[in-house]
Amino acid sequence: MSLTAVELGRKIKEKEVTVEEAVTAALDAIEKREAQVHSFVTVDREGALKRAKEVQAKINAGELTGPLAGVPVAIKDNMCTKGLLTTCSSKILYNFVPTYTAEAVLNLEKAGAVILGKTNMDEFAMGSTTETSAYGVTKNPWNTGHVPGGSSGGSCAAVAAEECSYALGSDTGGSIRQPSSFCGVTGIKPTYGTVSRYGLIAYGSSLDQIGPIAKDVTDCATILEAIASHDVKDSTSVQREDYDFTTALVDDVRGMKIGIPRDYFGDGLDPEVKAAVLGAAKKLEEKGAIVEEFDLSLVEYAIPAYYVIACAEASSNLARFDGVKYGYRTEQYDGLHNMYKKTRSEGFGAEAKRRIMLGSFVLSSGYYDAYYLKALRTKALIKQAFDKAFEKYDVILGPAAPTTAPKLGESLSDPLKMYLGDIYTISVNLAGLPGITLPCGTDQSGLPIGLQLIGDCFAEKKIIRAAYAYEQTRSYEHSPLAR
Repeated sequence: MSLTAVELGRKIKEKEVTVEEAVTAALDAIEKREAQVHSFVTVDREGALKRAKEVQAKINAGELTGPLAGVPVAIKDNMCTKGLLTTCSSKILYNFVPTYTAEAVLNLEKAGAVILGKTNMDEFAMGSTTETSAYGVTKNPWNTGHVPGGSSGGSCAAVAAEECSYALGSDTGGSIRQPSSFCGVTGIKPTYGTVSRYGLIAYGSSLDQIGPIAKDVTDCATILEAIASHDVKDSTSVQREDYDFTTALVDDVRGMKIGIPRDYFGDGLDPEVKAAVLGAAKKLEEKGAIVEEFDLSLVEYAIPAYYVIACAEASSNLARFDGVKYGYRTEQYDGLHNMYKKTRSEGFGAEAKRRIMLGSFVLSSGYYDAYYLKALRTKALIKQAFDKAFEKYDVILGPAAPTTAPKLGESLSDPLKMYLGDIYTISVNLAGLPGITLPCGTDQSGLPIGLQLIGDCFAEKKIIRAAYAYEQTRSYEHSPLAR
């Protein structure tokens, strides 16, 4: 599994490797490394091998000719997969087997992908470390004493540990980009509405977006091309004129204007992270990009606005998990209301409960105007600040996280510290913008550092181009676990 998804797809196409061999190699890698990393909640060996035969037959018949045909993939456990357990890493959905498949996953299957299983995550995507999962902690393949980030930590760790060539994640406030940074992989959060949310179990509906996690920029652009589509089943889905993201894979940034927000390089940013990110900016400047510093206002208001909006939406979205129709139900109860209360208090973990309670509070009468409406107004101001920046710059460059991956257990003891770790990623979701994270170095301990590039709405091609050009300046560092 040391090949990128596109390289593996090419070998399958040229009949150097069969789909079954590729899938078996991935399943063997999972078996070998899962005890150390714990990336997966569910591994579907039988289903994957059966699907491998079907895909191989279609490739042989000339029906599947795309770059991802036959390449095995891991799916974050908050995307519905027909007939395959989907838990959101929560006890409350411990036995939920959907009757339909998420649109983004269907699009991958149409492209010939083979699903290996479902990856671990923070419960209902609530967390930044993949430590709030009801099924145990995922560990960082670079150093198993550290977290992989979250909430898509399982997907990022699976790619970093070379258990699969690529995976799907979801990003509500940085949940693809921050763990990509911690795990030394590449991840894209597309413009809101580019990838259908149909079948994605909702956390914050106005913020959630599915995106690819892979080894390099070429893979991410190729996967995004496969999963992006207009979907009438999702009212927030956008009909785009252009889904041809791979045309942006050009090693040329001459004349491209790159803005670096001064606000992103103040207190709280680790000096090693700062040096690596500014070093990446220097490389792009050497390639002909115009790099300037500027002031991006309202950064300090992003975190409170995000947590008010996300928690408000979560308290509404998670109200459906009540033990009536599906999922966990408490064994002993006295009447309907008691069953609701006991089911939810036993089924949800501490972080999910914290966010549901916070969300219910900010939506309650008397507090709605003071918190929720104020947060929505702040969100609009943040979008305006980015609009103003993009009048001048093609791309905004900054860190993906203030530090490298913290040690296991460090963040959970202080939830506020964990929330503050999202400072560089959440504005992108509040404004509905696209963002990409890719590796730009390691710290003294050998832990990866991620570079984040942010684009204007529907300007994925600009961030892909800048990321690809930067990527050409350094070699891909494989996961130490896979050696």
